[in-house]
Amino acid sequence: MLNRILVPYHLDEYLPDLDVPVGPNTTVTADLAGEDVWSRIAVLSAAVAEAVHRAPRPLVVSGDCLTALGTVTGLQRAGLDPAVVWFDAHGDVQTLETTASGYPGGLSLRLLCGYRTDLVADPIGLRPVPEERAVLVDARDLDPPEADYLATAPLRHVAVAGLGPEVLPDGPIYLHVDLDVLDSADVPGLRFPASGGPSRDAVAAALSRVVGTGRVCAIGLACTWRPGHDAATAVGADIVEAVGAWG
Repeated sequence: MLNRILVPYHLDEYLPDLDVPVGPNTTVTADLAGEDVWSRIAVLSAAVAEAVHRAPRPLVVSGDCLTALGTVTGLQRAGLDPAVVWFDAHGDVQTLETTASGYPGGLSLRLLCGYRTDLVADPIGLRPVPEERAVLVDARDLDPPEADYLATAPLRHVAVAGLGPEVLPDGPIYLHVDLDVLDSADVPGLRFPASGGPSRDAVAAALSRVVGTGRVCAIGLACTWRPGHDAATAVGADIVEAVGAWG
């Protein structure tokens, strides 16, 4: 049985009306007092880690990708050492030195793999995931510094159609799905729309291949849209069913 955990935030912004495709059993909120956005994100990530630690088979639904830091921390506290399979239209491998926008969510995967552990990992007790145990799926919308990084990093970068058993890392898997991986024409209200993406059928099939390994230990769904556009309905039943098959 899935433990469906809702984290109704985008970064440090509380979104009580965030529409999500999977109803929760538990909702995580936190008092996000802090001097800067990173300290507030660390507080929320710690709350997510505690919820995941207590919940077998966690499905974490949130408004951004940084929730993954707390999810992986919770899995580690539970005695697991998860690899990461990360579906996203974007690379999420920026650094503070390379980001042009300064958007914290654009650093999510890079932070998970050990960049600037002082920002979130150290405060919440996250052990970074080695880059060679991470797979980035799609990431069709890359900034030049991200493309340069991925050209030489141990982290693997594959298309949705290219995600086969030979690409998947060994051991337990944290499966992260930013739903903006779908073509932006199919998902209204996205914060960072990217055209030219894969179809729902292609993404659902790829998710099923990962879930079918029997090694998924947690799933994160990042609903990276603005509330009020009914985006959760637009995502489609096939995506929900592919994720729900894990339960």
